[in-house]
Amino acid sequence: MCGRFTLTQPASVVAERFGVQFALFEFAPRYNIAPSQPVAVVMQNGERRLEACQWGLVPFWAKEPEIGNRLINARAETLAEKPAFKYSLARRRCLIPADGFFEWRKEGNRRTPVYIRRRDGGLFAFAGLWDEWQSPDGSPLRTCTIITTEPNALIAPIHNRMPVILHPENEALWLDTSQREPTRLLSLLKPYPTEELEAYAVSTHVNNPNNDDPLCIQPA
Repeated sequence: MCGRFTLTQPASVVAERFGVQFALFEFAPRYNIAPSQPVAVVMQNGERRLEACQWGLVPFWAKEPEIGNRLINARAETLAEKPAFKYSLARRRCLIPADGFFEWRKEGNRRTPVYIRRRDGGLFAFAGLWDEWQSPDGSPLRTCTIITTEPNALIAPIHNRMPVILHPENEALWLDTSQREPTRLLSLLKPYPTEELEAYAVSTHVNNPNNDDPLCIQPA
């Protein structure tokens, strides 16, 4: 699972890292991004665009947008089968930029928040899906979900799932709208190499989604 993450780099740096040609979303540094909030998303349709999507996928066919509260993550193993995800897997894939994410480790009756990031502190991209839902008044709602997979050796003692972090060399293929072969796409959705990540405990300050400041990622 991935229920919180960070994106502390400015929009200009994110746009440059991901080769964005049109940046349509400006944002401040975020230290505690939570579901239902707007997140930065890189999508491609001819050109690469940086846009905002609400976190929690609402399929285009949904009757009510509340379904998005249950679809903040999508399991890589069942993407091609689940009605909520298979259309977007074929046609609406995206990158969700981040520089870290949180998981909660069970320790007896306590749950300790842990922050995970690349060892070099650099930006990376979650593999994501997006969709567009039309409200009854005709206004569009763009939403997204983060794909998860089995944990690597670093994450396994913390949680039984981890978000899919794409290797930079696979980002273009994931965004390529002409590529619709499920087998090839699903082959990209693997656990990220253990040796390239680090994890450390942080304070319960991050438990409150209203707290969005550097204290969220300070070592406990």
